[in-house]
Amino acid sequence: MKPHTKETLDVLTPEHALDILKEGNERFVNNIKAHRNLLQQVNETSSGQFPFAAILSCIDSRTSAELIFDLGLGDILSIRIAGNILNEDILGSMEMACKIAGSKLIVVLGHTRCGAIEGACDNIVLGNLTALLNKIKPAIEQETETKTERNAGNKKFVERVAANNVFLTVQKIKEQSALLAEMEQSKQIKIIGGLYDLDTGKVIFYE
Repeated sequence: MKPHTKETLDVLTPEHALDILKEGNERFVNNIKAHRNLLQQVNETSSGQFPFAAILSCIDSRTSAELIFDLGLGDILSIRIAGNILNEDILGSMEMACKIAGSKLIVVLGHTRCGAIEGACDNIVLGNLTALLNKIKPAIEQETETKTERNAGNKKFVERVAANNVFLTVQKIKEQSALLAEMEQSKQIKIIGGLYDLDTGKVIFYE
């Protein structure tokens, strides 16, 4: 597989970009890797990059988007932060990805058993991490189905909060970036969420 060029990226639709991720995750789950010459890709991308997607994911060591979606050099812009939360700098990075680099898809990718989500559920207070975990609190408040054991020990509760966190982050992107919202409305890009299952390797997309 070769990296995208300006010509291939220009004709790529957001829907096709999503299909590429789905197909890559299917290969990952089945332990099948697309053939790539990474050294050749280094040379092919040395003069420029044409990433087809920007993926906001957690810093968890098990959730590398390039591996999960069986991707190569130059394929995506990877934004990683604990709890896949949103801030002004990340939003600016997404705007750069789509408006300047030409990416056709933004994916907010949460995952099961997320330490940041668990920490927020347990009201952990620890240095600068406290402010980060506070950004997850709205996802906890939105989860009203669970009446008892609203803590990290309740796996279902944690996963519902993780999903809520993804939904809310997608919503915030559209609310806080007029540029990206306009690009999505004109069908230049698509902004969606997804959840990676640490047990199976499968990504469920929220379309």
